[in-house]
Amino acid sequence: MNRTWAGIAAINGGLAVMAGAFAAHGLKAHLTADALSVFETGARYQMYHALAMALAAIVSARWAAMAFLAGIVLFSGSLYLLALTGMTLLGAITPIGGLCLIAGWGLLAWTSFKGPI
Repeated sequence: MNRTWAGIAAINGGLAVMAGAFAAHGLKAHLTADALSVFETGARYQMYHALAMALAAIVSARWAAMAFLAGIVLFSGSLYLLALTGMTLLGAITPIGGLCLIAGWGLLAWTSFKGPI
């Protein structure tokens, strides 16, 4: 088990909870329903991939954990900024983050299958 990646995963899980609470209680009155939905999608995907990163830490899939972290920053981060600023140019970054998340799942699978017999 990689304790560093487990810790990073736990931090991301906590940040995802904070982002969700911020959306529900702090942003609801200030964003449109569409922008709020975009922000909540970022929080939801951050939580999913914080959990995936924790799994990657357990099976020592360091490259998968790195891909998940990059995906969280690019995917969720761009959605947070898009919702808060309305800058649609940020939407171009989101798919790159999505590709990182997909790569993380592939790397996690590869590491899991190549493990000890």
